[in-house]
Amino acid sequence: MRILILGGTAFLSSEIARQALAAGHQVTCLARGSAAPPPEGVQWLQADRSLGANAYQGVSGGWDAVVEVARDTRQAEEALVALARRTGHWTFVSSCSVYADHSTPGAAEDAALLPPLPAGTESTPENYGESKSAIEQATLAAAGDKAHLCRAGLIGGPGDATDRYGYWPARFARDNAPAVVPDIAGHPTQVIDVRDLARWILDAAERGVTGALNAVGDQVPFGDYIAAARTAGGYQGEVATAPEDWLVQKGIDYWSGPDSLPLWLPPRHEGFCARSNLAARAAGLRTRPWQETVADTLLGERSRGLDRHRKAGLSPATESRLAVELLAGA
Repeated sequence: MRILILGGTAFLSSEIARQALAAGHQVTCLARGSAAPPPEGVQWLQADRSLGANAYQGVSGGWDAVVEVARDTRQAEEALVALARRTGHWTFVSSCSVYADHSTPGAAEDAALLPPLPAGTESTPENYGESKSAIEQATLAAAGDKAHLCRAGLIGGPGDATDRYGYWPARFARDNAPAVVPDIAGHPTQVIDVRDLARWILDAAERGVTGALNAVGDQVPFGDYIAAARTAGGYQGEVATAPEDWLVQKGIDYWSGPDSLPLWLPPRHEGFCARSNLAARAAGLRTRPWQETVADTLLGERSRGLDRHRKAGLSPATESRLAVELLAGA
């Protein structure tokens, strides 16, 4: 296949490019490459999509498949205008953040969506879900029955820069000082390995799979995930289990950002990590054992440095302070 990836330098898009090359496809990446170049072996069209429609002037000919990962509505709409009529299959990597409600476990693709971001409104992290919803709408309008709306859940695996999954195995491997863990052992986690997501996107393009599908992993209880992360990291220390209301009182944030606890979700998010993936599995989605993702994520974390600054998780100083308080009151 002749595949165009609008991106190819970041976490997911670079994995798609690597797997597409390995499968023997002819791969082109359109990207700035400001953070990193695309994988070796692809044709690189170096262009800055933020500068407008002129970014696509070097994109010639037709394509068997296009993969779009944008979160900026204007950039996505310009790409659709320039390319949708010249491709046989269009994948938009959307997000389960497009759903209006995150409180219902087991919700499927027919759940209500957020209203699309109004035209002319700048895409920001705060309106991420609305931006993705608007791009879905634009994709269907331009690509129609050629479009696969791949609604990805939380993506994990080696190389994830968000630290929302790798924090825990890295924490347990870092040292044996007391570790602070939220008291949510029975709460679900739901992560899809980046390698499985990339494989699914390519497989769906090869077979012409279309429509909106939740690309999410199976549900794993938080307690099981923590136990696997402890085992992988060889942790021999003491775990200080923290009640949720106590953590809130101490100013600890939910699931991302400085001094947060990854995979701990706020109230009314009981379904955020418990969405149905039955439709995608029926269409061909396959995922590896989640324990393999934990182990491979830790290998990646070790190579990047267990003590590095992180975008999510407790700092060692904050964790030490909290652990002293928790264990003193035990």
